[in-house]
Amino acid sequence: MTNSAQTTSKTSIKVNGIDIAYRFDGPENGHVVLLSNSLMSNYAMWDCTIPALTDRYRTLRYDTRGHGGSGITNGPYSMAQLADDAIGLLDALHIDKVHFIGLSMGGMIGQQLGARFPERVYSLSLCDTASEMPPRNLWEERFATAKHEGIAGLMPGTLKRWFLDDFINSSPAEIEKVRQMILGTGVEGYIACGSAVRDMTHSAMLLKIKAPTLVLTGRQDPACTVDQATVLHRLIEHSEMIIIENAAHLSNIEQPAAFNTAIRGFIDGVDDRL
Repeated sequence: MTNSAQTTSKTSIKVNGIDIAYRFDGPENGHVVLLSNSLMSNYAMWDCTIPALTDRYRTLRYDTRGHGGSGITNGPYSMAQLADDAIGLLDALHIDKVHFIGLSMGGMIGQQLGARFPERVYSLSLCDTASEMPPRNLWEERFATAKHEGIAGLMPGTLKRWFLDDFINSSPAEIEKVRQMILGTGVEGYIACGSAVRDMTHSAMLLKIKAPTLVLTGRQDPACTVDQATVLHRLIEHSEMIIIENAAHLSNIEQPAAFNTAIRGFIDGVDDRL
């Protein structure tokens, strides 16, 4: 696989009545790794991760409904609906089975895939995510801010949750890229997907997941805490847990070397046994 020709393509395809934007990278004959983005981002959030995978794997990243280049429909959405989009994308692209990597909202989609579509996943990497996201009033406050001030009104708090102060101060280029991803998210898409996060109750569903699973989180993640990650680890039968030091919520951007080493080692370990 490592000697196969590398190709890159980005386009969109009709899935469940909307256009889903997606991008392939890596060798065409490698096993597919599907990557799913966080709330208020797009598939560019994986730019630091892709080079660590594409010598061996065919990476497929996409924009969740209501985000990036994908279409939007009236909300609220449910996490099951967003998972159905991921499966619909695989069906449309004639992909039977994937290694799945999801961060935050993407990891919540991954929990659905592992529980409801076990035959479609070789492995799950559930990063900086949780099985429930209370309290409800927190989400209502954020939605009110978005409606009255636009997505820009959520920017300061979001960056504080996503990154430690040291990274914000030392990495202006990365922070600006993230800032533009946030600003590129429409209010309607944010609230529709945010409602799916708000209403999610996955803890019992975790007991159904049988695929090899990595639970990965940043030590200082205030959005999806180490305690919340520990719930996933304890309830998912075949799981292991890795904590990345000096990282908040978007650990793949804040500590890319540690994140990539953990993800690649885990996926290789599963793939070598296939």
